[in-house]
Amino acid sequence: MAAIKNIIFDLGGVLLNIDFNRTAEAFKQLGVKNFDGFYSKETASDLFEKLETGYISNEYFYAAMQQHCTPGTSFMQVQNAWNAILVGFRKESIGFLSSLKHRYPIYLLSNTNSIHHNRFIELFREETGDSFDAHFIKSYYSHEIQKRKPYKDTYLFVLENGGMNAAETLFIDDAVTNIEGAKKAGLQTHLLLPSERIEGLGL
Repeated sequence: MAAIKNIIFDLGGVLLNIDFNRTAEAFKQLGVKNFDGFYSKETASDLFEKLETGYISNEYFYAAMQQHCTPGTSFMQVQNAWNAILVGFRKESIGFLSSLKHRYPIYLLSNTNSIHHNRFIELFREETGDSFDAHFIKSYYSHEIQKRKPYKDTYLFVLENGGMNAAETLFIDDAVTNIEGAKKAGLQTHLLLPSERIEGLGL
């Protein structure tokens, strides 16, 4: 196995605590039945995949979700339910990044969308007073690059854009499907378990 020269981190479940149940429950309260059929840690419906690859606007998403909600549900209520998934950053893990970036070029690759992006950037500034993206050489957000995990071409795009060799790059994610996709692209991988934190991996 080649020596690690770069590290790519996932966001949710790695650096940011997220809770799918909070969003599922929030949408349930708005009248949505079987939210897990739309979106979960492992899968996303066509609507959510298009949102996470930037192919539909936030307003289109709100309007589409309104169709599944109790009549009279507002765009703001949909937004708040969607953002309920974001719990808060792992302060020790963020602190570890500050020291790690002096030893490795570190990058971020996240399946996200502009609604969540706006909120977690704001949340990070509220919690730390700092810029989140300043921790990385470059952040790759699915809605901006219009590619998402676990597709092989997403990882290949990031590797080429960042000038990284796959065999010398470690990818850390908490979803099995995303790890499998990264392996297909030739990356070294680590599946971060719920009990693990990046500061305990011996990097």
